[in-house]
Amino acid sequence: MVKRFEVHLVNLNPARGSEIRKRRPCVVVSPDEMNEYISTVIVAPLTTRGKPYPTRVPCSFGGKDGFVVLDQLRTVDKSRLEATLGVLAEESRAPVLRSLQQMFAD
Repeated sequence: MVKRFEVHLVNLNPARGSEIRKRRPCVVVSPDEMNEYISTVIVAPLTTRGKPYPTRVPCSFGGKDGFVVLDQLRTVDKSRLEATLGVLAEESRAPVLRSLQQMFAD
């Protein structure tokens, strides 16, 4: 089963306009209850480039510093998950959840 905070290599093509494209690491942000029962997951891409925005949470993964890009959330079919790369560091998890909560609060 795919679990929240796992990092997967995800094929994000095809993309349009300013959407993040190509194969890239993404962190699963959908809750495990969803991940267990439906065939899609919600992911946020990881990037080592870009500027720090309120919707971009600093993180380290695979020996590189970067960001979880919460302004580029995507719901993808699990068939787009090409490989499990690891898990997001514990210290980045709470900031990701806080940011998501702020983004969707009324």
